[in-house]
This record gives sequence, structure tokens and C-alpha cells, in this order.
Amino acid sequence: MIHVRHKTLSDPILVAGFQVRTSNPVEMSGQGQIKGLWQRFFAEDLAVRIPNRTSGSFYVVYSNYASDEYGEYDYLLGAPVSSIDNLPEGMTFAGVATGEYAVITTDKGPVESVMQSAWREIWSMPVAELGGKRAFLTDYEVYDERASDPTSAQVEIHLGLEPEVS
Repeated sequence: MIHVRHKTLSDPILVAGFQVRTSNPVEMSGQGQIKGLWQRFFAEDLAVRIPNRTSGSFYVVYSNYASDEYGEYDYLLGAPVSSIDNLPEGMTFAGVATGEYAVITTDKGPVESVMQSAWREIWSMPVAELGGKRAFLTDYEVYDERASDPTSAQVEIHLGLEPEVS
């Protein structure tokens, strides 16, 4: 069972890293690119190439959604940075927008299985349980010290919510 809390992000976060364009149906078909991006990220030690890092954590940013959880989106694996100046060739960036976020903390366990389980649960969550309707603008995951052991990882998933109309 995952726990949901809420957070207001008042300052945008810049994340620099490496990006693919994909969709959940493609990823679930076994033809996805996300697993390969993670493998390359660690095999080639790409994190050390990210300039201006502000933390030792890794971030994943979901952005440029075509529609909803079924459409294509950009998936960027990288780290938060203070500046996007002088990014090396092949590296890009995404900005995490300010606003309201539902924050889900996964169970602890093997990172791939806890993430798959958490996202399956998110996709089936009623709006009331999530605390609002997903905006499909920017979502992000934080892989901090709790995720340093991939066999017993815990990750925070931040889901952008539509602003409440008053």
C-alpha cells in the first residue's frame, strides 16, 4: 500500500540528463526504451557528465505529455542542476513546473518491481484518493539515499495536479 501526501512546489526544478520519447503501452510491450536508458546511464557513468549538479540524487522527469497515461511523453533521467549552461552534447534538460503535487512514496524492495507496482496502483487510483486530477504537464521521481541499494529501494513519485478552481 502506498501513501499519498501533498506538496506545493514554489520554485521550479531544473533537471539535466538523457532523454527518450516513449509511452506506457510501448514500455509494457517489452519494446520500451526506459530500461536501456537506465542501463546506459550506469554502464557509462553518465551522471558524472552532468554539470552544475545540486544534489547526489537522481531524478526522472516525465514531460511533454501527448495526452494522458496512454500517450507518448518525454522521459528524462538525470540530476537536479543549478544551471543548464554548457550542457555536453547528447544531454538535454527539463524543467519541473511549480504547482501542486501528490507525492507517493513507494514500498521498499527491488527498484524495478516497486516502481512497476506503484505506477500500476497510481493508474487505478480514484481522483479523490490522489487528492486531485492529474495535470499531465510534469511528473517526477526522486531517487535519493533511500534508493541507493537497488535491491531495497524506496522512491518518491511526484504527480502534478491540476489547479483547484475556486
